[in-house]
Amino acid sequence: MTSATLKSLRDKPFDLLKELERLARVALTGQGRDAAAEREWVGVAFRLSSESFLAAREETREVLSYPSVVTRVPGAKPWIRGIANVRGQLLPVVDLRAYLGGGMTNTNRSTRVLVANHREVPAGLLVDEVLGFRRFADGEFSATPPPTIVRCDRYLAGAFRRGTESWPVFSLRSLLESAEFLQAAAS
Repeated sequence: MTSATLKSLRDKPFDLLKELERLARVALTGQGRDAAAEREWVGVAFRLSSESFLAAREETREVLSYPSVVTRVPGAKPWIRGIANVRGQLLPVVDLRAYLGGGMTNTNRSTRVLVANHREVPAGLLVDEVLGFRRFADGEFSATPPPTIVRCDRYLAGAFRRGTESWPVFSLRSLLESAEFLQAAAS
């Protein structure tokens, strides 16, 4: 419908409102456009050492600064930094880089804790930096992840490619549900 048609409804306020509502519904549902091309994937970009990764937005609950108090857990593997009290809830803090065999993460101003959104396994994953949200069209996804320096192939769920950039998708769910991750007690 053109603006000329809307002008013709100027003297019929009820009909004008109905037509505006119809146009708004068309705009919201994406009718008249290629909806598949419009779909996008949103992830949280983070850095481990010199490499960048993505975690699905729905697998991420929040991003925190490194807590001022992290209490060490006796008998835990070295990659368990400890337990932090976050707004009255205990949160295990895991050094993701150390878990993957890349050495301990040095905490500084850019260090962040990526809190995983998982019902049964609470975990805050220590990363070198969080780079913010990244949005990709579905067509930019490739099921084949690129090779990485950090040994995390078993947790990668493909990658998004844009131009010369490749963003491996790190599956937090795969990590949290893996038997190796759940064995946090030192042997």
